[in-house]
Amino acid sequence: MPEFVKTGIDGLDSILNGGIVENAAVLVSGNPGTGKSILGLQFLYNGVDMFDEGGIYLTFEESASDISEAAQSIGFERWDEFVEEGRIKVYDKGTLLRSGDFSDTLDTILEDLQDTQYDRLVLDSLTMFQLFFEEEKEKRQYLLKFIDILKDSGLTSILTMEQSAVFPDTEIGLENFLTDGNIYLVQSPAGSTSNRYIWVAKMRKQPIKNSMFPLEIEEGGIKVYEQAAGFSMMGDSAPLFGEDDPGGLE
Repeated sequence: MPEFVKTGIDGLDSILNGGIVENAAVLVSGNPGTGKSILGLQFLYNGVDMFDEGGIYLTFEESASDISEAAQSIGFERWDEFVEEGRIKVYDKGTLLRSGDFSDTLDTILEDLQDTQYDRLVLDSLTMFQLFFEEEKEKRQYLLKFIDILKDSGLTSILTMEQSAVFPDTEIGLENFLTDGNIYLVQSPAGSTSNRYIWVAKMRKQPIKNSMFPLEIEEGGIKVYEQAAGFSMMGDSAPLFGEDDPGGLE
């Protein structure tokens, strides 16, 4: 039986029947404003706060201060403390984009990826990662290499991916086949507000509840409802972060 890494996100671990398989690389896709970055932050924060598991956060789009402000505004009050203690390691856009050469960038993070104090990793986002490469063959090679490094380092990883289509089956890319799991975050308009849903489309080595479940983003992060009755379909019972998410995160 595989070992599971719990996300600590209300409702999500139940849908996954225990969490994410240890050492798996999971792709989280969604259109803008669906909560991809928040899910990544919450996965790392809960790892330290609930399970004493350190994490690495790689972001091509935000500075370390932006990430800190966003984490604090969502309710992850000890984020800065965990970063200062080295329990969460942040590589922001200033570090990752400094050389403009991904092979050099990869070398700069190898040491920490192989450091046994870290158990979890979030890459936000794979969309930006792929912009390093012009040739499809090169992109495939580096993506395979990167995922292999994550697995060899014993990391359970979440990779976010921008999804322009509302219905994800219209955009199936290489990254969907190289990762161990695919989770889609979907946002649908509902009058003056919008509803958010999560769909676990694939998880290797584990059974899943393959349905679309409603979610809300509130103080403390994401909450998934296994029963629609527990979810406010009009979205009026709790604040929902969209384009005006704290810190600009999705």
